[in-house]
Amino acid sequence: MDTTADIPPSVAMRVLLVTTFAFAVCFAAWMMFGVTGIPIRKELGLNASEFGLLTATPVLTGALFRLPLGIWTDRFGGRIVMFILLVGCAVPLWLSSYAVALWQFLLAGLALGLVGASFAIGTPYVARFFPKEKKGFAMGFFGAGVTGAAINMFVAPSLVSNFGWQSVPKVYAVCLLVTAVLFWFLAAPDPGKSNNSVPIRQQLAVLRDPRVWKYCQYYSIVFGGFTAVSIWLPQYFVNEFHFPITQAALMAACFALPAGVLRALGGYLSDKFGAHNVTWWVLWAAWICLFLLSYPQTDFVVQTIHGPASFHLGLPAWGFAALLFVLGVSFACGMASTFKYVSDDFPTNMGVVSGIVGLAGGLGGFLLPILFGIILDQIGIYSSCFMLLYGIVWVSLILSYFTEVRRTRVIGGANAEALSAAKTMSAPTGPQLHGAGE
Repeated sequence: MDTTADIPPSVAMRVLLVTTFAFAVCFAAWMMFGVTGIPIRKELGLNASEFGLLTATPVLTGALFRLPLGIWTDRFGGRIVMFILLVGCAVPLWLSSYAVALWQFLLAGLALGLVGASFAIGTPYVARFFPKEKKGFAMGFFGAGVTGAAINMFVAPSLVSNFGWQSVPKVYAVCLLVTAVLFWFLAAPDPGKSNNSVPIRQQLAVLRDPRVWKYCQYYSIVFGGFTAVSIWLPQYFVNEFHFPITQAALMAACFALPAGVLRALGGYLSDKFGAHNVTWWVLWAAWICLFLLSYPQTDFVVQTIHGPASFHLGLPAWGFAALLFVLGVSFACGMASTFKYVSDDFPTNMGVVSGIVGLAGGLGGFLLPILFGIILDQIGIYSSCFMLLYGIVWVSLILSYFTEVRRTRVIGGANAEALSAAKTMSAPTGPQLHGAGE
């Protein structure tokens, strides 16, 4: 039964806009340590691995709580769950401004990281207000709230430069409370909420479907990669290109801003061309970008007939930023296409499935910065983070090829299937071949 038929378009759009805004505010707070972590690192004398742990800690709880919050959204409704989350997370966010030791920052990060789980609330919530043919667009538009990462890169450096890093969590905590009030009055009760009486064990039964885990792998790359790179880039530009923190954050926004804004485009393309086609080409685009980004700044000394000659090979800052822009767009479309898969295959269990898929993406975003730091400490090459992502995307391409491409043509699929069927119908049987041989 279509529960969206009686919903006025104006109500659906209002819910989409206010929920996207709430998610953007949450995401900005979630990414806070990507900028504030730079002065904190100097204060505490952290190495790259410890810095990776600091920036990744909020991502951990944001990932782990996506599944329960997805279940609660199915059971109680997205409006009430989102409101409670916004109010509750303002407290640890404010308290984090008083931390003075690494363990205190990690503890505060675990608590405030819950805002990252807002994605598992908003995705099924907004999808219920739109018909099936527009769900991809709606979820893609909502996913554009990841522009909060770019907002953080514009707002946090200015606050750090003028008032110190302690001002950032306080300002963000106030923003969460204001957003909670706006959300409560502008959002609407959930339509078609049908899982109130379904036991949690029965809801979780859908996790036995292997498609869920395939989509988890995809999302751990597109969202996990987006989150990890967004956190890592400001200090990357500081260390690799020696930019001040404000300029480094602006350069990092070349990646985060298009990844958020164009996620709605990914939803539209997924509605038009299908989730598989978009995901396949997104992975290829990301793989090529990461191959180029992985090459480190290199100096050569070559012996010539005129004596030693030195050469430098490496991307300039503007070329690096241009590739990051393309990578950000690719990840944005991939995030939208993954949830188009979910809405198509699991329309009645979107809260649970989006929760587990979002959990996988969040875990990717948690583990990758830590791995970035460990690899950097070991081999000392700044671009090693992109080398790691390059290998992981290659695994995703192989998985996509063996599970889908060998069965579904990316281009000309319908014609290929028709030709295959025609060949099958016209093929002679075994006895006919035997007779012809005689």
